[in-house]
Amino acid sequence: MPFESPDYLLSDLMENVGSGKIQLPDFQREWKWEDDRIASLLASVSVGHPVGVLMMLEVGGDDVNFAAKPLAGAENDTTLDPERLLLDGQQRMTSLYQALASDRAVQTSDGRKKRLARWYYLDMGQALADPGDREEAIKSIPEDRVIRHDFGRSVELDISTLDAECRAEMFPLSGVFDSAATNKWMMHYVQLDEEGIPERLQRWDRFQKEVLANFTTYQVPVIVLTKDTPKEAVCTVFEKVNTGGVPLDVFELLTATFAAENFPLKEDWQARRDRLRKRKANSTLESSDFLQTVSLLATRARKQAWTGPDSDAPGVSCKRKDILRLTLEEYRQWADPATDGFDWAATFLAQEGIYTATDVPYRTQLVPLAAIRATLGDKIEHHGTIARIRQWYWSGVLGELYGGAIETRFARDLEQIVDWIESGGPAPGTVTAASFNSSRLFTLRTRNSAAYKGLYALLMRNGCLDWQKHQPMSLASFFDYRVDIHHIFPKAWCNKNDVDDAHRESIVNKTAISFDTNRSIGGRAPSHYLPTLEKKAAISADQLDEILATHAIDASALRADDFDRFFEHRKRELLDMIGRAMGKPAIIDDENIESEISLFDPDPDDLEDDPDELATQPAGY
Repeated sequence: MPFESPDYLLSDLMENVGSGKIQLPDFQREWKWEDDRIASLLASVSVGHPVGVLMMLEVGGDDVNFAAKPLAGAENDTTLDPERLLLDGQQRMTSLYQALASDRAVQTSDGRKKRLARWYYLDMGQALADPGDREEAIKSIPEDRVIRHDFGRSVELDISTLDAECRAEMFPLSGVFDSAATNKWMMHYVQLDEEGIPERLQRWDRFQKEVLANFTTYQVPVIVLTKDTPKEAVCTVFEKVNTGGVPLDVFELLTATFAAENFPLKEDWQARRDRLRKRKANSTLESSDFLQTVSLLATRARKQAWTGPDSDAPGVSCKRKDILRLTLEEYRQWADPATDGFDWAATFLAQEGIYTATDVPYRTQLVPLAAIRATLGDKIEHHGTIARIRQWYWSGVLGELYGGAIETRFARDLEQIVDWIESGGPAPGTVTAASFNSSRLFTLRTRNSAAYKGLYALLMRNGCLDWQKHQPMSLASFFDYRVDIHHIFPKAWCNKNDVDDAHRESIVNKTAISFDTNRSIGGRAPSHYLPTLEKKAAISADQLDEILATHAIDASALRADDFDRFFEHRKRELLDMIGRAMGKPAIIDDENIESEISLFDPDPDDLEDDPDELATQPAGY
């Protein structure tokens, strides 16, 4: 990656910003430096201290064609097309341009984000007194150049005229690079006192040499990336050197690329996002998810169209470099299928008992799921096809294979699943590699685990009924009933009966029930709360036992307050449920259970008061 590293006079940089030769790539975020940071920057320049290296990119490269925008404050001055784009140093350059070269008050803010308009001055007396205290010499002055106090009733300093500036020895930094303005200010300053002209001239000469010359001769080191720099390298460099501290999103970089072709990617995505996020399971969907799906579809199409040697065929991928290589034509071709794919994915999740974004085990798994739907089209709904999609989905969830860096798995799953379904190929790697060990049930305790969310959803998918309302917890009732996952043997009861924390907090001792049902349970023994539920629901004990069975619960053990028998029965039932979902039996490794229990370290969620501990029973129950 070739680059140059020249030094530029600050005055030349300011001129190039004003003319538009130096602009920003469209993906750069807005300038936002506060008043005190600007003053500190000006103080550093005034004593000749370094303020950091700038990084720029030459325009005109074949691989990099970003839309450009002027730096804030230079919008009305810019007349030329850019020659270079500023990648790093926006905050510093914008602050310096507005304060030193724009001839307008700087639009900034204070520490409380209150908007301010400020001029910056050098107090000659303080500037000449001690360079070590130069920050004290930089004065931030209101837009009308009057400092007031006592809620605006008294004037502390008025330098709204040239004469007032000179008498107060307050030099306006907005004229530091304007030699005519500086000479005019100097002449007025020197002639304020005819008898003291020699002394004032000597004082001015010292001020110019010791302070102003640091501005006019100041040089800034610049790294210039040549026009041959590839787009991916620009993105990587920006992330590593950008002093703003906010990594560059690949979406913003692609937005700038498409903007050069007059396509508003940001607005296009926002419209799609608003549509997709109407489905609660998609409510946290990000632009990066969407672009990954588009990239999977576009790169698969490229591979299918390849006519050269197989060894040179392009791969299916959604890594950052491949997203950055998307053409506008490819985006337009695949954006609608990707949108439809995510829309369908929310329907699929609802059918699997997943209704909210919070309960989605892996948001990342929606990327290949949407791409699979876009590729297979309506035939994904065929009985045999959807059964295989379900097996793949639950293998990824319960095998916990979609955490971490998984872009390679996205691409592999798309290709292997389509081949599995359309050509009868072997089962995809996610299906064959997935496994679930029985000891894992002791570490599934909160929604931090994908498999925990998965088991919760499987119970609802399989038709578990609310204990009190006798309704399945489907999409039609889930939100009205305020369904959540709660303890079966309440925490208070477990603590009183010496049930260890690992067994108490295991998902084996939790299930999905409505808010009202959970309030009826309270912190009591099952033998006490079950009659309450029967009375409230106006059902018999046998009917309630049938409902409990839909939760894989041994009703007789529950009624006897026999935690151990309940736990062993439900553990076996949940493992069978997992095996059916994954298409293979769970691995029984009970010898590891004791080690899992001994390593139990409660999460904060485990220690918080659950509503079932806070519930109080109405009179008569």
